[in-house]
Order: sequence, then C-alpha cells, then structure tokens
Amino acid sequence: MTTVPTADRPALLRAVQDSGTMLDRNLRHTLRSPDSMIMTIALPVMILLMFVYVFGGAMDIGPGAYIDYVVPGIILLCAGFGAATTAVSLSSDLTDGIIDRFRAMAISRTAVLTGHVAESLIRNMLTTGLVIVVAVALGFRPTADPLRWLGALAVLAMFIFALSWVAAALGVLAKNPEAASGFTFIFMFLPYVSSAFVPPESMPSALHWFAEHQPVTPVIETVRGLLMGTPIGNSALLAVLWCAGIALAGYLAAGVLFRIRTRD
Repeated sequence: MTTVPTADRPALLRAVQDSGTMLDRNLRHTLRSPDSMIMTIALPVMILLMFVYVFGGAMDIGPGAYIDYVVPGIILLCAGFGAATTAVSLSSDLTDGIIDRFRAMAISRTAVLTGHVAESLIRNMLTTGLVIVVAVALGFRPTADPLRWLGALAVLAMFIFALSWVAAALGVLAKNPEAASGFTFIFMFLPYVSSAFVPPESMPSALHWFAEHQPVTPVIETVRGLLMGTPIGNSALLAVLWCAGIALAGYLAAGVLFRIRTRD
C-alpha cells in the first residue's frame, strides 16, 4: 500500500487528521491532570450547595423548589468555568515552546486550536453530566422526556463550544497562563447577572435590562424550559443565535491572533 506523505495530503483531510491528533494529545493531558476536572466539578457543586441550603430559604421565585430553578444556571456556570481552562491550557502551550515544535512539523496550524476546543467540549460535557447527577442527588427533579433532554444537552454543547472558541482567542492573546486566567473572569461573572439565580424582574432597572439582553439568560431559559417544562418563548432562537455568533467571533479572532502570535 502506498502511503501519502504528510505534506501531500489534501488540506481538509490534513486539518481533520491533525485536529484528531491534537485532540488525543489534549485528552491525555487532561486524564493525567485530574485535579483540573475535580476543581471544575467542585466549584459549581459548592455554589449549588450554598445557594440551595444557605440562600435558598430566602428566595421567593414562585411555585416549585428553588433547586429546580437554580440548577440550570449552575450547569451553565460549570460550563463557563470549564471552558475558561482552555485559555490557560492554550496559553501554556504557547509559552512553554511546544507550539514552536508543532510548527516545525507538517501539520495544520488550525489543528492546535481545534484540538483544544474539541477537548474542552468533551471534557465539559462530561463534567456537566456529573454536576447534574449531584444535583439530582440533592433533590433536583427535572420533568423532561428523552427528546427534551437531548435538546437541553445540544444547547449546552453549543454554549460550551462557543465559549471554548472565545477562551482559545483569549489564551492566544494572553502573554502568560496567569493573564489568560484573568481574562476569562467574564465567564464566571455573566451567569450572576442573568436569570440563573433570581428572576431578572427582581433586579434594579439597569441590571434588569442587562440580564434580559445578555447571552447567558436565553441559554439558561432554554435549558430550564426543556428540563422543567417552563415557558421558553423566543429564548431558544436567541440562544442559538447568540451561541452561533459568539462561536464565529471566537473562531475568527482565535485564528487571526494565532497567526500573528506564531508568525516568523
């Protein structure tokens, strides 16, 4: 059998194969560093416990247990925190010199970015699933059928994918992993000024407007509606549009910044 030399492969095939190689590399790194996954799970679980058992008694959000209201927001908080680690991981690759070694090989440059984003999607879907299991153990009682569960997971996957591309862009932009970690603070901040923990109607007017018109709220409302049967309205369409727009902007920014950062 004749083997096609690496450099002679069609561009698309080379990009796909090289992205798979980078994905395998990043997954191996994650498995060898379980502490990062533990923290990704532990922080949202601690926040869940705090809001349910410390603040939950004071929350008046209408019929139903507060845990059923807050869990969709905690799930997105988990996804945001997990996606943010992509920026740190990519920044570490850039500062440690491994990217220079990759550039000396006949591999697609975009494969480095795609591998990190794909690993982030897989890792964060797994950790999100574990957080849901913990929430169910604490009393979360979703009413969704299998089709609605699939819909909720699809929305979460789109959200994680979008944030991962933004995190990749921030990771390339940052000069070191510490700066990359600071850049992703916005991932942790946005869910607090949304419908994650309290209805936006209970906020002051300026915060109410911001909560209603930022990208996290329609994603939360869509996931909450799919899992708990609450009205979704136009939130699903807004969630898809926000995720698609953020993913496209992150992808384009990451590509441009990576070319600038790694050019000779």
